Amino acid sequence: MQTVTLLLKDHRGKERIFVEFLYNKNINDAIKQVPGARWSRTNKNWHLSAEKNSVRALQQKLSSLAIIDTSILKKQLEEKKKMPLAMLPPTTQKIMLHELCAGNQLALDIFIKTLQLRAYSSNTIRTYRTEFGVLLKLLNRHPVNDLQEGHIKSYILFLLQKKNYSESQAHTAINAIKFYFEKVLNRPQIVVHIPRPKKPWQLPRVHAVEQVKKLIGCTNNQKHKTMLMLAYASGLRLQEIINLKINDINSARMVIEVRRGKGKKDRQVVLSEKLLLQLRKYFKFYKPKIWLFENKTGEQYGYRTLQEVFANAKEKAGIKKQGGIHTMRHSFATHLLENGTDLRLIQELLGHNSIKTTIRYTHVSKAMIGKVKSPLDEIDL
Repeated sequence: MQTVTLLLKDHRGKERIFVEFLYNKNINDAIKQVPGARWSRTNKNWHLSAEKNSVRALQQKLSSLAIIDTSILKKQLEEKKKMPLAMLPPTTQKIMLHELCAGNQLALDIFIKTLQLRAYSSNTIRTYRTEFGVLLKLLNRHPVNDLQEGHIKSYILFLLQKKNYSESQAHTAINAIKFYFEKVLNRPQIVVHIPRPKKPWQLPRVHAVEQVKKLIGCTNNQKHKTMLMLAYASGLRLQEIINLKINDINSARMVIEVRRGKGKKDRQVVLSEKLLLQLRKYFKFYKPKIWLFENKTGEQYGYRTLQEVFANAKEKAGIKKQGGIHTMRHSFATHLLENGTDLRLIQELLGHNSIKTTIRYTHVSKAMIGKVKSPLDEIDL
């Protein structure tokens, strides 16, 4: 019997189980019948959703036709077990959380449903689900509802010291646990005294104007170029760029309508004349239907895909500065400030709740720092 090999691969920003085998019509036809099976033109392989049910369905279809080799897949999952669950794609998390005990599985289901009922954003639900899942996986068969304050303090210390969580990650873990005990179990006393690690105060990473020019100029793909120009011209967050629809571009008023941005707030940002020209060029070539940026199947562009677009542009431009596409937002704000734009207006454009968040751009602005003369320049050397 022929051997069919299973392995995890990234496909359009999502992890999928790829099926590799020497072509055989009977095997090929059997895989077609597996629910959710898709053909990748790029990889020339069938791929399935990264779930145990998909593997079981495949095993049933091929039971009399081939031997299924899962050794590589198991090795890949073992490697991922060594990583913090928060760093893994949602599909891999789903596999690894599949074997929770019944009580903790029920707790996870209720946790997610409560987040959904309270209309939390999909990003928050995904992040909280991940962090709550880390705890449940560690507990194994110990019921999460039996945890007390001392257990949670020890767990947060474990994340910081053993799992090398950053202060921000630890805050997210505490928020997820806090939500479960306060909003699901109505037991706020358990987490009310949990100390939070102090977050470091970090300056935003900003690109010089010439670097922004290089980033955009070295990108030949018109869709990718439009995305980068939009990120810098409007200061939108990554998710806000992905969520834009065609109707959100208001060329009559020269504004971009941001619907349900961070905190579910609507706002308007400026539509650059150069960006509008680029958008028209992009429209003529790609003809999107609903979303401003769509993939080949007409769905909105993926979160990770847009990050990869930016990473590729940085590499081509020879820019070593750390940070993802969010640095374009920081650059937008800093360059506006250096050009004399009022800080309150920048706050509105960025959608910040507090002016304190916006003030940090004064710490990286050349207009502010450039006014200071170093005492070294006063010494005759």
